[in-house]
Amino acid sequence: METKCKIDLGGKTMEFSTGKLAIQANSVIVKFEGNGILVTAVMSKRPSEHLDFFPLSVDVEERMYAAGKIPGGFFKREGRASEKAILTSRLTDRPLRPLFDKNLRNEVQVIATVLSVDTINLYDISVINGASMALYISDIPFEEPVGAVRMGKINENWIINPTYDELKESIIDIVVAGTESAILMVEAGGREASEETVIEAIGKAHDQIKKIVALQKEFKEKVGIEKSPVIHFEINKDVEAKTKELAEEKIKKVLDTIEDYSKDPEKADIISGGTKDFLKEEISGIKDEIMEKLSEEFPEDIDSIGISFKKIERDLVRDMILNKKIRPDGRKASEIRKITCEVGLFPETTHGMGLFTRGKTQALTILALGTIREAQRLDNLGGDDFKRYMHHYNFPPFSTGETWFLRGPKRREIGHGVLAEKALKPMIPKEEDFPYALRLVSEILSSNGSTSMASVCGSTLALMDAGVPIKNPVSGIAMGLIKGEGDTFEVLSDIQGIEDFYGDMDFKVAGTRNGITALQMDIKIKGIDLEIMKVALARAKEGRIHILDKMLETIPESRAALSQAAPKITVFKIPKEKIGDIIGPGGKHIKGIKEEFKLEEIDITDSNGEGMVSITSSDGEAIDMARKKIESMLKGPEDIKLGEEFVGTVAGITSYGAFINLIPGTDGLLHISKVARERIKSVEDYLKMGEKVPVRVANIDPRSRKISLERTDI
Repeated sequence: METKCKIDLGGKTMEFSTGKLAIQANSVIVKFEGNGILVTAVMSKRPSEHLDFFPLSVDVEERMYAAGKIPGGFFKREGRASEKAILTSRLTDRPLRPLFDKNLRNEVQVIATVLSVDTINLYDISVINGASMALYISDIPFEEPVGAVRMGKINENWIINPTYDELKESIIDIVVAGTESAILMVEAGGREASEETVIEAIGKAHDQIKKIVALQKEFKEKVGIEKSPVIHFEINKDVEAKTKELAEEKIKKVLDTIEDYSKDPEKADIISGGTKDFLKEEISGIKDEIMEKLSEEFPEDIDSIGISFKKIERDLVRDMILNKKIRPDGRKASEIRKITCEVGLFPETTHGMGLFTRGKTQALTILALGTIREAQRLDNLGGDDFKRYMHHYNFPPFSTGETWFLRGPKRREIGHGVLAEKALKPMIPKEEDFPYALRLVSEILSSNGSTSMASVCGSTLALMDAGVPIKNPVSGIAMGLIKGEGDTFEVLSDIQGIEDFYGDMDFKVAGTRNGITALQMDIKIKGIDLEIMKVALARAKEGRIHILDKMLETIPESRAALSQAAPKITVFKIPKEKIGDIIGPGGKHIKGIKEEFKLEEIDITDSNGEGMVSITSSDGEAIDMARKKIESMLKGPEDIKLGEEFVGTVAGITSYGAFINLIPGTDGLLHISKVARERIKSVEDYLKMGEKVPVRVANIDPRSRKISLERTDI
């Protein structure tokens, strides 16, 4: 029997129902305006063996029929997940994972199938809320529901779950997920939004989240499904005690060394410099020794040994940060690692390049500029068809000194690339001001924390190196959190790998000196309050401005001119009704211009009721001449003005000069005295029929309208 409930969110209705579709799974249908999502949640009957983590997977399956489309390509079937589907999967996974018991070993799989989209409203919020509802009303041990909402702001008005069109005008696009009492996840893009705006948005979102959570609790009572008993992984207490006995003092000794070295400038570089991570190397040696010793004594409890060791290490490292205010590499809480920047590594061939190094994290970003025709066509369910600015992120195994198969970009790489893209997008000049497609690729060459924010910094350097007139430079920083008992906590600036691994929060903030352009927060505990977020945002602002200042020491502003290796593009408008005349029958005229001036590309389109001409060439002079040629084709005899310049064609030669065709049907006379600097006897010695000649209108007879010309190239 189908059971339903619904809620009003900002004047729009979100409806949940269960019991009608996918009856062998825990399923929920979420309807929001024209969007319809089927979300299923299934748990395996038996726990997976030899896992030291909870196996949760979240997948979003887009179906092109949902928007009345047939997939592109030869097979006409959906292939790999779209970027939007991958991002929504990650967005859904992040607030759900902290609410499961970490010792659960039964695999849980959430699948959201997009059945209908209206291309007006975004569907990702429906997926998050539907996933929580499907898990909460099910037999799966998910004890606390999650609500999610998107906020936008136009002028002074806050909008709940704004549409695609509303987001184009909004100064912020922020998705917030949380429980009744705490925030679990934040994902945002902004147009230099202030920290105060972000905090206000989260507060308003949480008001709506509380309503969604309350609805889920009511719905659970209606459905009435009991939670299944499951067997959680339990550490062998004897193993735990033995591991602590062998490991605790050794780890403490390493941490005491870090504390001592951090106070001595001559030794500080031992724990923070070099190519290896001091703490990681020391702890790894201790772990190998203990694993070898205890695996002989407890051969059936290898998992317990590893988990026990991690817990001891985690507790001791966190205690050092909280109580001694010393971090694993000797830094203070707000201290940022050493930063170096470099640009223009390969100027002969690349259009722009930025190398950003912070501690042992290093990102090299390369920019390629192309024509608008090279913009990415999007075959998805979203509101956009093309994307002219793209950012891709690569994380090779050598960046961590490891090996693994290269199988294409993973979800994490796609997510980090989009986050960096989001951070820089508001600063990219508009197409009418900068008629290029842009592709940035960040190659992570070394990783020890916050590579996504390093790629933001490297990308800014690459754009400025190329001469792209960005609005403002952008930097990024990752913040961490160590939450102690009660109200005690420590916010960490510029976290490294081990602080991310053993910390409670990964909070990435990117922005300009004026405000935030991108933000992503993940929590590993059961949420935080707004007071912690305020502290984290304030410290992040200090950190990103410090990083930005370091970047600007290398290149203070975008170069005045584009890279010599970049293609030259000019765009100008023509009357819409003249498009056909310029193109000519079968494209004859436009093809002729392209061949005449040896252009790489020439494109004429109808854009918003106006004709737009785009000319691409590596030769700037050829572009200027082609533009003059096209502009001259738009004129009639009465439009020609004194002093106007043309690239004309020699149409006739006489003893007293040459007739130069300026526009179809109109010639001007280039007198023999104007053909060359010196006195000449024969025009034919200097000009040939059909030759292109740059000329200027020197005189127009007011009665006969006869035109006299002079050369502009002598």
